[in-house]
Amino acid sequence: MGASYYQFCPVAKAMELLDERWTLLIIRELLSGSERFNEVRRGVPRMSPTLLSKRLNQLIRAGVVDKRVDGNDARYVLTAAGEELRPVVEALAVWGVRWVGEIGDRDLDPKLLMWDVRRNIVCDAVPDGRTVVRFDFPDVPARDRHWWLVLTSGGADVCDTDPGYEVAVTVTTGLRDMVLIWRGDIRWEDALRSGVLEVGGPEALRRAVSGWLGMSQFASIPRPG
Repeated sequence: MGASYYQFCPVAKAMELLDERWTLLIIRELLSGSERFNEVRRGVPRMSPTLLSKRLNQLIRAGVVDKRVDGNDARYVLTAAGEELRPVVEALAVWGVRWVGEIGDRDLDPKLLMWDVRRNIVCDAVPDGRTVVRFDFPDVPARDRHWWLVLTSGGADVCDTDPGYEVAVTVTTGLRDMVLIWRGDIRWEDALRSGVLEVGGPEALRRAVSGWLGMSQFASIPRPG
């Protein structure tokens, strides 16, 4: 745990565990369905593996996370105490959407964006078979500029190197614009109309792609006037 506040207040006692750097983001990842170490890492790409391991062990000792090992497979699963944090994390997200609008350049991370997009794919809307959507961010350094979403009716995967499959649709836009679209700050249709977003491919697929991708689960949160 972090340093003690030396208060009996339950808020203080909870924050001794939860306000350490990255801890609530790890819980966010576990609440979003990540279970394996590398899955959690993809949701906190700027966190070192050593620190992630340390934080997970702290959460295990606190009874918030349970580590389940089967041979070489290890999964991190929230306990009942961890699941009770769901409304807390969701309330923080809603508050953040409504009252913390500024996004700095250093907040823009294509790894986190594409991981978040991947886990929110609307699988029922995806065509049968395999469909590949390539994202191009021209304003991003070359190593992180191109991403491939491999979609099937059973799920999705995201690749930062060409998986070698035929691309059905290409999406080209600036990273900030895609983040704002994903967050619900800019409508997909408005981004297309203004030219900040370009979608290439057969017309039927171009029209359908936004329905496959969905949006952030917090995109519909009303912003204050």
